[in-house]
Amino acid sequence: MLSAVKRFLIGRPLKSGQLGEQKLNKTKALAILSSDALSSVAYGPEQILLVLVTVSAVAFWYTIPIGIGILILLLALILSYRQIIFAYPHGGGAYVVSKKNLGINPGLIAGGSLLVDYILTVAVSVSSGTDAITSAFPGLHPYNVVIACALVVLITILNLRGITESASILAYPVYLFVLALFILIGVGLYKIATGQVPPTLHAPIGTPVAGISLFLLLRAFASGSSALTGVEAISNAIPNFRDPAPNNASKTLMAMGTLLAILFAGIVFLAYYYGIVPNEKETVVSQIASTTFGRNFLYYFIQATTALILVLAANTGYSAFPLLAVNLAKDKYIARMFTVRGDRLGYSNGIMFLATASIILIIAFKGRTEHLIPLYAVGVFIPFTLAQTGMLVKWIREKPKGWLGKLIINFVGALISFTVMMIFFITKFGQVWPVLIFLPLIVYIFHAVKRHYEAVGDQLRITTCEPALPVEGNVMIVPVAGITHVVENSINYAKSLSPDQIIAVYVAYDRESERKMEEKWKQWQPDIRLVTLLSPYRSIIQPLTKFVDTVEYKASESHYRVTVLIPQFIPKKSWHNILHNQSSLLIRAFLLYRKNIIVTTVPYHLKK
Repeated sequence: MLSAVKRFLIGRPLKSGQLGEQKLNKTKALAILSSDALSSVAYGPEQILLVLVTVSAVAFWYTIPIGIGILILLLALILSYRQIIFAYPHGGGAYVVSKKNLGINPGLIAGGSLLVDYILTVAVSVSSGTDAITSAFPGLHPYNVVIACALVVLITILNLRGITESASILAYPVYLFVLALFILIGVGLYKIATGQVPPTLHAPIGTPVAGISLFLLLRAFASGSSALTGVEAISNAIPNFRDPAPNNASKTLMAMGTLLAILFAGIVFLAYYYGIVPNEKETVVSQIASTTFGRNFLYYFIQATTALILVLAANTGYSAFPLLAVNLAKDKYIARMFTVRGDRLGYSNGIMFLATASIILIIAFKGRTEHLIPLYAVGVFIPFTLAQTGMLVKWIREKPKGWLGKLIINFVGALISFTVMMIFFITKFGQVWPVLIFLPLIVYIFHAVKRHYEAVGDQLRITTCEPALPVEGNVMIVPVAGITHVVENSINYAKSLSPDQIIAVYVAYDRESERKMEEKWKQWQPDIRLVTLLSPYRSIIQPLTKFVDTVEYKASESHYRVTVLIPQFIPKKSWHNILHNQSSLLIRAFLLYRKNIIVTTVPYHLKK
């Protein structure tokens, strides 16, 4: 039943040789890897206005120079990550760049920041999209958390079906959003050019503004820079591209940068020219669309595609998180399970972990994750800064042809990224301070996992581990709960292995049951020694493990090993298991951690 449901949801398994078919072309890659960056156009310009409105509406003309500054930062980031794609064509992005050029800890900080950021991407994006849905249908508002979790599950299933299949489905809403905004910006600019929009709605550029300060402008710049989240995703996901992967990734990155620049600049300019004032009840994009078209089909088309892109921005996390996790797992900083491909050749463990963590966040914050946005943004600019600085070190160290131009690009990117990061820390410390706790904690966990894998490797390696002790024979211990076919099956198996060294062990709760068991055993198995253990407190585990430890201590002196054969009956139907106490599983769980004890389960399958 479960297998049939899995096949229906996920699809049939793919052969390893079909991996090449799961690579992305540029069109699909642009859709699923750019959704996070493109969706930020819906809220990035609004973040600038929210800061400036604290002074006055006259200050809105500063959105133009601030927008130009953000576009310069975008250009520096795009050119820098293009260089990263060719310098490190196997993916990994900021993690690999920082680790190779700045050292292990900066690399782990970058990697840890991005892992957390991708989890926040899913939680914040889905919650924002859910808010858009419940705003249109107020009756659904009490079900915000349920709807958000259902959307995460839906996107997770799509990604478990394989990156190509999910891209084929999710590409349509992304390109519809781009089309909708192009129509909005085009019609808006046409109306401005033809004089249909009065120029009195906004203050002219250069108008003096009382109370404006450099600090406030920097804060507005940092808030608007949240539109650049997701820019790094393509450099992390190079292995998902068709060959030649670096060339295709580079072209996709340039296309994403161009689209993002046009859409961001267009929305910023229209918001300024229309004199849009942000408010809680209606987004900036909604106000622009309403002013441009009125409340007609095109308005609702723009609103619908905006809600869709906010939800589907989560897919960037699903595309980049598993590949970043693979790089960390290959370096032994997180569990090796993240390197395993699933039935559809995707890294399904990474996908499932991301979905689970995102749902936990959504439930914990009751779907109101908007106050996580500053944490989400600063989590991006930490790896931005480290990646740019790492490339600076690389060019200075290697000095390849044309290195000076590359150095300047990375220097500008590093400087602006660091400035934005520090502005976030200074102006929104109350919201971003958890970074100072969880990042060192994550780095500590990375190192602990690495130490564990190294310790395991040292102990398993034949050239370095202790020589195995000689084994002269086996003492077989069989815990018995009565005289049954299950016990008979286990005793017969023990006789086939070591007929002269078998000890049956029965735990009695009172003297009467102890006496009856001894009498029955003498008649049934007179050749097999039975040891009865009295347990007045009705514990099976404690007396049994104590007995096993005693036998093991004596057996080790003669180079004998102790094997505990645990009888276990297997019901015909799996649900029958809940009707029986699972004492055999408990005994096994306790004994597995006993040194020099071999634990074996002897199954007996019931027929009805």
